[in-house]
Amino acid sequence: MTTGTDPLAPLAELPGVPEAVAEVRKAVDRLYGHRVMRRRSHEVTSEAALRGARASAALDGADWPLEEVRRRSDFGADPEARTVGGALRISAEAGQLLSVWRHSPLQVLARLHLLAVGDADAAAGRPRRAGEPAAELFPLELAAAEGVGADHGPRVSGAAELPAAPSAEEVAARLDQLSQLLVARAEGVASGTPALVVAAVVHGELLALRPFSSHNGVIARAAQRIVLIAEGLDPKAICPSEVGFAELGTAAYRTALQGYLSGTAEGMAAWIAHCGQALRLGVRESTAVCEAMQRGMV
Repeated sequence: MTTGTDPLAPLAELPGVPEAVAEVRKAVDRLYGHRVMRRRSHEVTSEAALRGARASAALDGADWPLEEVRRRSDFGADPEARTVGGALRISAEAGQLLSVWRHSPLQVLARLHLLAVGDADAAAGRPRRAGEPAAELFPLELAAAEGVGADHGPRVSGAAELPAAPSAEEVAARLDQLSQLLVARAEGVASGTPALVVAAVVHGELLALRPFSSHNGVIARAAQRIVLIAEGLDPKAICPSEVGFAELGTAAYRTALQGYLSGTAEGMAAWIAHCGQALRLGVRESTAVCEAMQRGMV
């Protein structure tokens, strides 16, 4: 089988993207070289999964303190609790889906949706059908917020609307194209694009398509994490980029996504850079965890 050029490769040459890729690679390598990773990498992975799930749920409107997420065992009481519970289930299982992802990404996306909503939902585990609406990506009360934090930051007005979700038919076609691309990379047919760029495109495309009737945000962020594992940039899943997206704030996330949706070189570069910045902040989070472990605080 002949190795070809990855169709995403031109994105890696956009202004600012090579620098973003290099900065991410340097930050991730530094974290993997931390002395704590020699003996306690499994603990770092578990903590990254917990913190990533908490942050991803916060971006979907369920902004709970980390210790509340850590101690709770019942996540079925109300919509916020179910959102947190779904994010935790996805985070716990995402790394175990790698072998399936390599040959059937769409099967994994369906599994992620089932984990998010539970099997009681008739639409669980399948893309939306014609006539079924896509849920909003950002809760209305957060869409106009400067950031996602303990108090959600100051409010701003005039947040630009995202375009309507594509039709179910277009979603099916574009998901199939995305799946073919990812399988080709896994089989070595296509190569040449850095992991950050591939992960950012998968993340952005899933947010653009909103393929499911709910929980598209948490699924898109989990898919980015799986790509980073599969592509070898973060094989131990210790870099919770969800933490970075939450720290940068919903307004910045939304603005960066609009760049992706524009399809322009400038917009795509800005989206990839935003994903890179979020990943570096995730690295910083896990570095702090490693430092706390080294001092015996964890």
